[in-house]
Amino acid sequence: QVQLVESGGGLVQPGGSLRLSCAASGSVFSISAMGWYRQAPGKEREFVAAITWSGGNTYYADSVKGRFTISRDNAKNTVYLQMNSLKPEDTAVYYCNLVAAVEVWGQGTLVTVSS
Repeated sequence: QVQLVESGGGLVQPGGSLRLSCAASGSVFSISAMGWYRQAPGKEREFVAAITWSGGNTYYADSVKGRFTISRDNAKNTVYLQMNSLKPEDTAVYYCNLVAAVEVWGQGTLVTVSS
């Protein structure tokens, strides 16, 4: 069984930065990709960014391109999301996602962008 543990959320002022981490543990085999989604209050969950595990190809939602960077550490089965130039509209619960033989979701970490 695979578990995802997220960390790094918190309160930050507009224009600030945060780095989210997500570590996969358990029976982790043949990861295809890992990524991040977010859900703001009253809204549906939306895609933020993803990275393929073997080739390191990255994909971003238009709303975060140029501000967010996704990266991975294959040896640690960990994915990161560096978030810069944060805006109030980035406020949401951020969920880590892993795609392998099964799809796994983390418990979520809250990011609040407010002055």
